[in-house]
Amino acid sequence: MNSFNWLAVYPEIILLTMACVVALVDLWVTDPERRPTYWLTQLTLVVVGAMHLAYFNAGETQHAMQGMVVSDPMGHLLAFFACIATLVTLVYARPYAAERDLLKGELFTLSLFSLLGICVMLQASNFLVIYLGLELMSLSLYALVALRRDHVISTEAAMKYFVLGALASGFLLYGLSMMYGATGSLSIPEVLQVVTSGAPNKSVLVFGVVFIVAGLAFKLGAAPFHMWVPDVYQGARPPSRC
Repeated sequence: MNSFNWLAVYPEIILLTMACVVALVDLWVTDPERRPTYWLTQLTLVVVGAMHLAYFNAGETQHAMQGMVVSDPMGHLLAFFACIATLVTLVYARPYAAERDLLKGELFTLSLFSLLGICVMLQASNFLVIYLGLELMSLSLYALVALRRDHVISTEAAMKYFVLGALASGFLLYGLSMMYGATGSLSIPEVLQVVTSGAPNKSVLVFGVVFIVAGLAFKLGAAPFHMWVPDVYQGARPPSRC
């Protein structure tokens, strides 16, 4: 088995491929209710969720992408529930979006890309992979908030979300750079080993952890970094009268 171990990341590869397929198929869909795109998206979620469940039942822990990704039962279980949550969300979102002229192919494609970001984070064994998964999820959410392009409040909410998300990304990257300077690695097991050994520069490490926590808290909308949440949620939810 080579150091990349593509087999361990097959669910993510299939999810990425199908997200691109859904985007292409939607170009030729003329049905205003987007039935082909919708059912293809749901089929993708069922298949990817079943793959994660099968990997969970196998109970094996594998490393891939030269140790930057870890495929373990807990990650696959959480990814399975993420697939189910996305599937149920789209079931409820479809009639809601149709009533407000928001039922477009981008809704399904961006939902799949957001799920892909979540799955990447769940399989990460390196802080850079966590950052890539978080940004993929966040960029998809920015676009989903701005899906109603002709609505001023939604556009304003998306811009606020994007600006504060970029600020949070800066905090996170700065914290990661400080952590790398203190420990000499961004691999989670190696960072843990260095921290437990008591070798790192503690002051630099503490500042790095503070910036990382602040960046993640901004992204998650956790107190006291949640000041952006009300405005963004107000714009993300279209008004009942359209």
